[in-house]
Amino acid sequence: MKKLIAAALTGALVLGTVGTTVVFADDDDKTITVAASETPHSEILEQAKPILEKEGYDLEVTVFDDYVQPNEVVESGDFDANYFQHIPYLDSFNEEKGTHLVNAGGIHYEPFGIYPGTKDSLDDLEDGDTIAVPNDTTNEARALLLLQDNGIITLKDGVGLEATVNDIEENPHNVEIVELAAEQVARVADETAYIVLNGNYALQAGYSVAKDALAYEKSDSEAAKTYVNVIAVKEGNENSDKIKALVAALKSDEIKDFINEKYDGAVIPFDDSTEDAAAEDTADAADTEDAAD
Repeated sequence: MKKLIAAALTGALVLGTVGTTVVFADDDDKTITVAASETPHSEILEQAKPILEKEGYDLEVTVFDDYVQPNEVVESGDFDANYFQHIPYLDSFNEEKGTHLVNAGGIHYEPFGIYPGTKDSLDDLEDGDTIAVPNDTTNEARALLLLQDNGIITLKDGVGLEATVNDIEENPHNVEIVELAAEQVARVADETAYIVLNGNYALQAGYSVAKDALAYEKSDSEAAKTYVNVIAVKEGNENSDKIKALVAALKSDEIKDFINEKYDGAVIPFDDSTEDAAAEDTADAADTEDAAD
């Protein structure tokens, strides 16, 4: 009941609830409550429901349209997990808000892209053009780095994922960077020359990475590891049976096939082997150093 009341109190920021089964307290250990963004996260979770049902779990998904409440409701214990964010944002949120959320498993990666606004080619960029970007800490940096990669601006050396507009060192076209909440960026496409979108908001706005993006992060880039979207839980819950079951379902071949078929490159299943290989390389290097000692 506590969970149902908490979900109701989210008010206008909750777009809807996927799954409305009423669960009594003595069934809570078999109910998994997840806060998620609408696209693609809740859609992917929907596909995981039958898989989890076979394991005896009832998956309840509540859709949020912001990047703050999904973390707050997991920190408070009202939800078991959330699925909407990548690790840099999770780390930044913990640092800024004092929360205790951890990554329980990487699920997918969404290429960040530059999309047409009033102009449909980067070759048409002119002095004074406006470019809309997300304003949250890590996503703004990611957008600015993508603009840098495409020769539009140059950032100060070493700013990396902490880059802000104040770190723009060279701006040969004097472009104006318009900073907006991530969910607002697509809505100003008719007012700015270009927009830089998170993968899920590009999907919600009806954009195709392959067909519409003027430039985007490549699937073989380091961004695939850095910006993997994860199941986040409150620290201490990552090894619970229900969370392990949820992550296993989302990493199943059925879900990977669904992602590949539905999103046509806009969403890419995360390959654990990439992360494992990096860990092995680190371990091998440590062994070599120990042997040298």
